[in-house]
Amino acid sequence: MKTRQLAAYGALGLPLAFAALPLYVLVPDFYSRQLGLALPVIGSVLFFTRLLDTLQDPFLGLWVDRLAQRRQLASALKLAMLLLGAGFVTLWQAPGGSPHLATWLSLSLVTVYLGHSFLNIALMAWGSRLSPNPDDLARAAAWREGCALVGVILASLLPTVLLQWSSQGMAVFSGLFGLLLMAGVGMLLTQAPPWQISHAQQRPRWQLGWQDRAISRLLAAFFLNGLASAIAATLSLFFIADHLAAKPWSGLFLAIYFLAGAISLPGWVGLSRQIGAAASWRCAMTLALLAFAGVGMLGPGDLWAYGLICLFTGLALGADLALPPVLLAARLPASEPMAAWFGVWSLLAKLTLALAGLLLPLLSYLHYQPGVAGSTSALVWLYGGLPCLCKLLALGLMVERATDRQPRPAAAIAETGGTP
Repeated sequence: MKTRQLAAYGALGLPLAFAALPLYVLVPDFYSRQLGLALPVIGSVLFFTRLLDTLQDPFLGLWVDRLAQRRQLASALKLAMLLLGAGFVTLWQAPGGSPHLATWLSLSLVTVYLGHSFLNIALMAWGSRLSPNPDDLARAAAWREGCALVGVILASLLPTVLLQWSSQGMAVFSGLFGLLLMAGVGMLLTQAPPWQISHAQQRPRWQLGWQDRAISRLLAAFFLNGLASAIAATLSLFFIADHLAAKPWSGLFLAIYFLAGAISLPGWVGLSRQIGAAASWRCAMTLALLAFAGVGMLGPGDLWAYGLICLFTGLALGADLALPPVLLAARLPASEPMAAWFGVWSLLAKLTLALAGLLLPLLSYLHYQPGVAGSTSALVWLYGGLPCLCKLLALGLMVERATDRQPRPAAAIAETGGTP
């Protein structure tokens, strides 16, 4: 499989991640500090919109599979692109101080989540059907996640720069996102390797999620590992600004984290070829756990120490992004409709974000107030402790399963067609 084709496949990962970071990291801070919306209200809106987003994913996955079989996926991808672009623009153009600000936030998020989820599920399912060779799947995942990390790095730096340059910085940010999104969808539809559609495809057998031990443990580990990341992502900007007293450095810390993840991707893919994807993922989780364990001991001004934590947890991030989807594709029978299962996969990922959103009302109840000195005790405990606990449980699930499931044989993929 040519590198140019894999790059075209992975290109859509850039704008999807470019949108995802502001959605999950910057929205709470932007709507509380810039627009004055109360933390309990933001937390409630995030929880219910993320919950809706979570519940829709399996249905979107079934829809993607059906459209792919009928060769109608291209038109649906273009419609999802328009929904995502329109919702993203309105999200950052909210009227500050409006009594309808919570409604504006809710409707914008629902629109964005619908378009983003459809595109993301379709992209992951497409990548799992490029080839019967697990090494090709790992390369495709590395390109997708590498482009995604480039998008995240851009999204972590540009808002700060653009807002300092102009009060309309987020409008410029949204326009740039629209251009990247159109380019990504266009490259996927015209230059990427075709989705190898199985004509023997059947309805998903959801019972595999609890009957097959390898699949059930993988899903549980993925959920717990994702919950650790979601908690850290939701609370990181508050921790940096109010506990470390380093708000001007927030963009740099995020850039270090995601740049380290991008740099580490080829290494994790190479390691997975030597010792297997599951063993490589265990190594990454161990690295992240050891690095993040010391975050609770930091205090105001500990910028170098926190930078090193961002570096080492970022190095582990590459494995978190590239390897679990490959494990899922390898452990599922070839007759299973992949988009439906990646809808469940996406459901689990987003459920972690919805649960993490509940920490904001909890922090308010525990007397944390953004920007108020001396109120960060609960923030430190939740930010430093919960991710480590979740990561440890996920690692335990994967350690108990000492070997990878054998990948699907090439003969298992039935007669195939072209690009949907």
